[in-house]
Amino acid sequence: MRHEGQQQVKIGVIGAGPAGLTAAYLLSGADVDVEVWEADPRYVGGISRTEVYKGFRFDIGGHRFFSKSKEVEDLWSQILPHDMLECERLSRIYYDGKFYSYPLDLAEVVGNLGKRQSLLTVASYFKAKLSTSSNPDNLEDWVTRKFGGRLYRMFFKSYTEKVWGMPCREISADWAAQRIKGLSLIKAARAALRPRRQTPRAGETGRSDVIKSLITSFRYPRHGPGMLWEAAAAAIQERGGRLHMGTRVQGLTRTSAGRWRVKLALADGSERFQEVDQLISSAPLGWLVRNLEPSLPAAALEAAAALRYRDFLTVALILKSTNSFPDNWLYIHEPKLRVGRIQNFSNWSPEMVPDPSMVCYGMEYFCSQTDQLWRSTDAELIRLATEELLSLGLAQEGEVVDGAVVRQPRAYPVYDDDYTDRRLIIRAALSEHCPGLHVVGRNGMHQYNNQDHSMMTAMLTARNILAGEQLYNVWQVNQDADYIESGAAGSAVASALDQVRASPSG
Repeated sequence: MRHEGQQQVKIGVIGAGPAGLTAAYLLSGADVDVEVWEADPRYVGGISRTEVYKGFRFDIGGHRFFSKSKEVEDLWSQILPHDMLECERLSRIYYDGKFYSYPLDLAEVVGNLGKRQSLLTVASYFKAKLSTSSNPDNLEDWVTRKFGGRLYRMFFKSYTEKVWGMPCREISADWAAQRIKGLSLIKAARAALRPRRQTPRAGETGRSDVIKSLITSFRYPRHGPGMLWEAAAAAIQERGGRLHMGTRVQGLTRTSAGRWRVKLALADGSERFQEVDQLISSAPLGWLVRNLEPSLPAAALEAAAALRYRDFLTVALILKSTNSFPDNWLYIHEPKLRVGRIQNFSNWSPEMVPDPSMVCYGMEYFCSQTDQLWRSTDAELIRLATEELLSLGLAQEGEVVDGAVVRQPRAYPVYDDDYTDRRLIIRAALSEHCPGLHVVGRNGMHQYNNQDHSMMTAMLTARNILAGEQLYNVWQVNQDADYIESGAAGSAVASALDQVRASPSG
């Protein structure tokens, strides 16, 4: 991309996850000079990568390929046109020694709970509708109003507190509103009573009305999500873009000429500097703010320091067994067990497992880097995961023959009470002091959403760069990867900007 009378514009991209690679893929396709820096020496895809251990492939969490955005679905098809499988969804909740289908099966719920408990659950729902605020500000009140206190305690409280490591009353209602958008007890019951039907594909009538939590099918790359991002990375390089693996960004300086000078640490231990005209960052927002020169005002630095993240462990257990559970994944609502979710990777794609007489389960643990769980050895984690799998009755003694551990720091931005105000302050500071710096994606914007949302923020950022002007405000992309025109959010940012301007320099 060249502006008239100028040299080709150079764009730097921090991170080769879904957001960073989407932006680089689109820009390189428009003949823009692109450099991508990825700290991982081996894998692209970020948290959407596919790890490989002795031929067994596994995700860092399961990644469904479903979006209400036709643009996103079309881009997936363009990048990986021949290797996307159609998967029927099956997921269940384990609670009090029993499994519950999700979406709900009313006959199963009544059968598991009994008629008396089922009637009390319905009564609890109507009581909550009468007694709770219509504008709840925390997750516990939000879910209770939607489902009633009994279902909240059975099917939400334990799992959610495992994920976030804090009481549900301290978690912002924003998280529930985004992750469980449109779903309530009444809608779940209606979905359970309707005949099961295929989820509409991209462009089909009714797709925009589908509740993501209730979709019955999705697409999935035959070798896992990393297959798609590996294809995207290859296409970027074929178009002349450069991808630098094992290269960590250590600092960003705004030069007097208005460019960005990037300090890089290479895999061989050496350092180098590179200048770009504009910069796209999918790195954690808190890290970004702390590593900018000149420093942002103190209010932004304080807001960035207070942003929190939740870390994540996957223990992939390999079993010699042909009698695996039928689900794609299970939610474990059992407070006595540390595991939060279990993936069955061969039920996502048979090609994730090299030997049909074997299975591979992803035992998922949510924690913080200061926790003993995170500091445990791989052998200790494999032993814990094996014991918990046996206690659930999902394996027999002696079936687990091997395992591998993957630690994922900063997997989930935390939606605590003050995260919205902190993001507004940072947004205002970046807008005021960092022209030519674009933030995209889950960690880049400190917004816990799916990969289609991350991709849409990158798609709109690429359009802005190609147009040479700010056509879209990427902060207005919602959880369904839809672009929402600015409204009340604009005044909130203006207020935050006043606060930043009144703040001393950092």
